Amino acid sequence: MIFREKLKVERKNKGWSQEELFQQLFVSRQSVSKWENGQSFPSIETIIRLSDLFGITIDELLRIDEELKEKVIKDRKQLAHPKLKFLFNVLFLIGFAFLIIKIGIILLNKFTPLELNLIESSFFWNFGPLLLMVGGRIGSGVFKEKYNED
Repeated sequence: MIFREKLKVERKNKGWSQEELFQQLFVSRQSVSKWENGQSFPSIETIIRLSDLFGITIDELLRIDEELKEKVIKDRKQLAHPKLKFLFNVLFLIGFAFLIIKIGIILLNKFTPLELNLIESSFFWNFGPLLLMVGGRIGSGVFKEKYNED
C-alpha cells in the first residue's frame, strides 16, 4: 500500500471526511485531496501530526512509499546546514561592503579635496575584502555541494 492509499484508509477508519482531516491538520482541503490523489506529499511536520491523529507510527506512514521517503530525506537535507551556509554568505557580503568602502574612499580622494585615509593596515584593505569574499563563496559552495550530493 502506498502513502495515498494508507492516508485514505486511515481517514475512513476514523470516519472523517477530507474536510474534517484538513481542519485537524490546519491545512487546506486541496492539500488533503492532493495527498490522497498522489499529486503531492505533506511536510514532515504534517506526517508527524498524521501519525498522532491516526495512532500509527511515522514508520508505518513513511516506509510504505519510496517517493515519500525520498521527499522527507530531501527536506531534511535542505535544513542540514542553513546556519553555516548563512554565515559564509554573510562573510561574502562583509567582504563586498569593505570593497565598496575602499573604492568609495579612493574615488573621494581622487575627485574631491578630501584626504581620507584607510586604516593603517594596507594588507587588510588590499586583501581583506578579497579574502572574505572568496572564503565566503567557497564555504557557501561547499555546503551547497554537500546538500546536492547527499
